[in-house]
Amino acid sequence: MPDFWPNCGFHLLERDEAGHLAVTDDYLRAYLKRPELAPVEESCEAERALHRQLMDDPRARIPAPKIAEIADGDARDNYRVVLDFRDRLLVAGTVEGCYRAVYRDDSVTLPALFLDQMVHVILRNILDGTPHPLRARAAELFFREQTAMIQDGVILLGDTDTVEMLSAPYGDLGRLVAEAGTPLKRVEMDVLGEDNGDIYWDRDERHDTALDLTFPRPGLDAFCRVLESWVAHFLETRVRIQPVQKIRDEHWVWHLGLDAEGSALLNDLYDGADVAPDRLERLLNLFRLEFEDPGLMRPDVAGRPVYLGLAMTAEKKVRMKPQNLLVNLPLARES
Repeated sequence: MPDFWPNCGFHLLERDEAGHLAVTDDYLRAYLKRPELAPVEESCEAERALHRQLMDDPRARIPAPKIAEIADGDARDNYRVVLDFRDRLLVAGTVEGCYRAVYRDDSVTLPALFLDQMVHVILRNILDGTPHPLRARAAELFFREQTAMIQDGVILLGDTDTVEMLSAPYGDLGRLVAEAGTPLKRVEMDVLGEDNGDIYWDRDERHDTALDLTFPRPGLDAFCRVLESWVAHFLETRVRIQPVQKIRDEHWVWHLGLDAEGSALLNDLYDGADVAPDRLERLLNLFRLEFEDPGLMRPDVAGRPVYLGLAMTAEKKVRMKPQNLLVNLPLARES
């Protein structure tokens, strides 16, 4: 199996006995080397000295007055944000522990970039040694926004940044032409399937392939398997997840959305609210989740399925919230 996602930092980390990613000095140094923190020609001596200290000892305790000595305001803010993230990683000990701890707080204060980066490297850990390109592509939904392209019942998801680049290839000129109503270059991306899946390994960081989430095609099955692996990795709980076309359950008792739109739609459907047809069309996929061991569930819902929904926004964006699978399942105990 080829290596993939080399820029996520996976090879800078080490696994602990539970198979989770233990924080290392090299992983912390990778953040210090980012453009937001790496000194530039205009950096003051206080900034340069702090950077040298942290490169020598990435775990060094840095008092607030030392950051305040930095002349540039943006640099001060960057150090505060990154050191807050570093401290959270060190307290947790693992990337997985840090990610879960964030959502135990009353409010999420970490920038979305850091959350996505943690999800990225955790999924690289989960998928390590799994030679399934469709699963690797499906995992990108967890940490990169997608744009839905729907035609004749076919649901394709393409990376939003790539879709926007391909649909407006001429910069400001392209924007002006589009505003004038003139068609631009058609967005074309290779759709991954079982017959051409191996092309993903050479393009894993180009984000220029589309995933077919049409029921019941292989891309949708791959997404289900990644969802199962995500739950098992964090909660040590085995679940079975299958796509369904409708919820036909007179005893529907539990559901969760895989994104904000999906949550709102399932809540309204559960409550029997009137949902406008155009809004209902935003619901891309439904899933049925079942625990292999119902005894792990809350007693009042044990043995009942959990329904999941993935939806797009009115602008056809898919912004998944993978933390929902960790904090909203009806577990009988804290995992």
